[in-house]
Order: sequence, then structure tokens, then C-alpha cells
Amino acid sequence: QVQLVESGGGLVQAGGSLRLSCAASGRTFSTYAMGWFRQAPGKEREFVAGITWSGTNTYAGSVKDRFTISRDNAKNTVYLQMNNLKPEDTAVYYCAVSRLSVAVTTPNQYHSWGQGTQVTVSS
Repeated sequence: QVQLVESGGGLVQAGGSLRLSCAASGRTFSTYAMGWFRQAPGKEREFVAGITWSGTNTYAGSVKDRFTISRDNAKNTVYLQMNNLKPEDTAVYYCAVSRLSVAVTTPNQYHSWGQGTQVTVSS
């Protein structure tokens, strides 16, 4: 079983940047596709970005060209670089392991969710 720990959230003004990290335990991390999701109060959890074991990326339309997902398999860590943040990006951000070899967009295809990290963007 993989355990995930997110970090890097915080309060930032609109237009600012944050870099989230997701540290994973387990020796087979490099074989997993990973995803970042977010959940705002009163809303469903939504896909943000995903990355396969080989580094192929997928993004939600709302974050494309602003967010970048990457991974360092030597450090068992997945990153989410978030630039030009907007108030609508405010949410708790989670990382998770895909059940498939690709990073799909549906939360029920993921497991081993982290505890989440809060991102708040002020206007």
C-alpha cells in the first residue's frame, strides 16, 4: 500500500504561484500513474492534472497553461507547479495513485489518497 503526503499549500494573492509536493512511500512508486485533484467547499472533487510513469501529462482545461505536473521517481515525489493563480483555484488539493496505467480524470479510479493541502487565493 502506498502512503501519500501532500505539502506546499498556503495563502497567495491572485497572480501568484505555489508549488505543491506529494511524497510517496513504497518502492514501486515509479510504476504508478499519479493524479492531482482539488475540492472546494460545497463542490465535488475534480481532476486537476495527471502524469504517467513515463511522464505523459494530462490537464483539466481550467488549469492548462498555468499548472505543470512533474515527477521525480528518485525522490518518490510528484509536483504541481501552479502559476497565475486565480481565486477560483481555492480548494484543498489532493494527490492519489491511479488504478490504471494512465492518469484518468475520474476520482473513483484512484486510491491511496493523501490528506490534502489547502490552497487559498485572495483577490
